[in-house]
Amino acid sequence: MMHVHGCSSITRNMLRSNRPRIRRLFSSSAISYTEKRHLPVWPPKPDQVSQSLELPIHVSMLDINSRLKQLVKTGHLSDARKMFDAMPYRDEISWTTMISGYVNVIASAEALALFSKMWLEPGMNMDPFILSLALKACALNVNVNYGASLHGYTAKTGFVNSVFVGSALLDMYSKIGKIELGCRVFDEMPLRNVVSWTAIITGLVRSGYNKEGLIYFSEMWRSKVQCDSYTYAIALKACADSGALNCGREIHTHTIKRGFDVSSFVANSLTTMYNKCGKLKYGLSLFERMSAPDVVSWTTTITTYVQMGQEENAFEAFVKLRESDVKPNEYTFAAVISASANLARIQLGKQLHAHVFRLGLVDSLSVANSIMAMYSKCGQLISTSRIFHEMRKRDIISWSTIIGGHSQGGCGEEAFEYLSLMRREGPRPNEFAFASVLSVCGNMAILEQGKQLHAHVMSIGLEHTAMIQSALINMYSKCGSIKEASQIFYETESDDIVSSTAMINGYAEHGYSQEAIDLFEKLPRVGLRPDFVTFIGVLTACSHAGLVDLGFHYFNLMNNEYLITPSKEHYGCMIDLLCRAGRLSDAESMIRRMPHQQDDVVWSTLLRACRVHGDVDCGRRTAEKIFELEPNCAGTHITLANIYAAKGRWREAAEVRKKMRSKGVTKEPGWSWIKIKDHVSAFVSGDRCHPQSEYIYHVLDLLASRAEVAIRELDSLAHDVED
Repeated sequence: MMHVHGCSSITRNMLRSNRPRIRRLFSSSAISYTEKRHLPVWPPKPDQVSQSLELPIHVSMLDINSRLKQLVKTGHLSDARKMFDAMPYRDEISWTTMISGYVNVIASAEALALFSKMWLEPGMNMDPFILSLALKACALNVNVNYGASLHGYTAKTGFVNSVFVGSALLDMYSKIGKIELGCRVFDEMPLRNVVSWTAIITGLVRSGYNKEGLIYFSEMWRSKVQCDSYTYAIALKACADSGALNCGREIHTHTIKRGFDVSSFVANSLTTMYNKCGKLKYGLSLFERMSAPDVVSWTTTITTYVQMGQEENAFEAFVKLRESDVKPNEYTFAAVISASANLARIQLGKQLHAHVFRLGLVDSLSVANSIMAMYSKCGQLISTSRIFHEMRKRDIISWSTIIGGHSQGGCGEEAFEYLSLMRREGPRPNEFAFASVLSVCGNMAILEQGKQLHAHVMSIGLEHTAMIQSALINMYSKCGSIKEASQIFYETESDDIVSSTAMINGYAEHGYSQEAIDLFEKLPRVGLRPDFVTFIGVLTACSHAGLVDLGFHYFNLMNNEYLITPSKEHYGCMIDLLCRAGRLSDAESMIRRMPHQQDDVVWSTLLRACRVHGDVDCGRRTAEKIFELEPNCAGTHITLANIYAAKGRWREAAEVRKKMRSKGVTKEPGWSWIKIKDHVSAFVSGDRCHPQSEYIYHVLDLLASRAEVAIRELDSLAHDVED
């Protein structure tokens, strides 16, 4: 039952004016509360009521309703219905008890069916509470027509002025997607309490109108209606979803003054707000001050650690959770499985998979999607597919995960098949699914399929999303169509850093270094802030153009002005820049000084530069470093032997190749592929795995024989000319 808080004199007058009506409405049932009115005896039918539900011969209506209410309250709804159907007389209390029971278990269809029977029952009177229950059932069942009819009835009878009915109406309109009607109902309400204010704010926030929800929250504050914990929580959600950190801090202050900050409900909302606004450490500190964190608090903390890239701390929090009295739910397991995926700890992921399977949580969508992502990131695509096909229900995340996993795992053909399957059986593909397959087109340089996907995303109106635009730019760039890529970029209606970064990288990879640099310089002027990947693109452009000084300028700018700590990729760009410029000693010095672990990639870059510039001593030192990391690297052996051979040091070159043979190291052959009628065929030297290999080699033999005939004819013609 909802209560009116802070009644004013106007409220008291309204209640006085409504008392006669309320008294008349309950006049029939009031008798049962004031006197022991006995009911006639009826024989209970065995197929309707069990022996435990049989009533004494003389029983009052008060006792029957009490027993009916007890059955509903203890969850025996089917027994309560049997008792209700067997009753020869039912008053408003009986009907309300049963309808309320169905609403509480979200059996909205049964609730509305019973309400319709009550409506037709002679002598039954409607009251605000039963009408609010019916409206709640309409909201749960998304029954717009029924709800609109009840709205008309309440307006005609004046029940719409009740705070119960008004709150239920605006809540119904909010849940069925008609928030504007909910706002109209709220604005016309003569009396508003904390429930009605909270209902309109909740409706706006859940419909995505976060700023409007905060405006109503401010009006509620000015109207002197005291907020409860749920009001604060929904206002904090609005701050979190809209990034309104300052507003969230003000609400946090008010919760401290009212003492609501110790409530786990409000504390969890505060933690989420600070996390979504980028203040992750502050959100964690709130968790540490909780006296009794619940499962939502623990799950939020674990998720925060995963978002911060502190997966080890997430595991430690999960272990502490297991040691407490709190039981993790499916969202907790989904978060910790994501942590194992980010660390590529497949064994731990498998243990968690077995654990959720034993607990019966594997059918949860959030858990199943996390397990799929875990196997996908660990390169276990067969397991990923098995989980996907065993899922009883799939959402857009499930489909995007399976497509993205195969795209990133180099299984382009399977990614296309899953996209086709999604279009036939699943939900409408989103931008992530299309972007994943577009990346496959770019990586495999299959321009025609990329163009077909481009046409499809245009037909469904996704071409203007930032993810699709950047994916299209990348696809056309990697397929060598830099003109089409730049056309897409300059036709975009809004500037964003993702598309700009994709265009800078496209220019840099194709030798358009000046265009990449000019676009990078334009970013601050249009209000865009370059990120981690953007600097990789502009440093690559400087490397290809041999602009050493400008490259170091951007490298220092990244750290000093944009506070981006250079990663191993940025150092790799700088080392490549120095190598291309012939400054091999500077490149070697930077490799040794870089704060990241030295791997074979940066040393191999220097080794190739040593071959180009003929630096034997640096090449020998570099090869030794690579051999420490990867002793059986065939490419390093061959490159070092070629460096010696280029300088005429044949003995050293022979020794390198001899060591290579003694280790059994062989150079991995290169692959090539060709696309014929939408089918991609891959080939390697000496390969006979292709299903048409015999026919292919037969054609090659014919071509070779004709070439020999042509050469002999040319030789004969040359002899004739000489004669």
